[in-house]
Amino acid sequence: MIAESLHRTGLRSGHMHALSMGSVVLCIGLWIRAKTVDQSARGNAERRALFVGLWPPTLWLMGDSLRHLE
Repeated sequence: MIAESLHRTGLRSGHMHALSMGSVVLCIGLWIRAKTVDQSARGNAERRALFVGLWPPTLWLMGDSLRHLE
């Protein structure tokens, strides 16, 4: 149902796979940035990087679902 809705809006599997890889890069960037901030803000920055790190598998699987519709 969700995959069909995404497919109707024009999203394709390649788009979702690219977003997945982009979120990996964003996670790594946030993690590196977390190591450069002061100690008081480091915990929040690391949590932000870990949160973004949860996105890639979800986006990748959504792309796989869209591939089955193509």
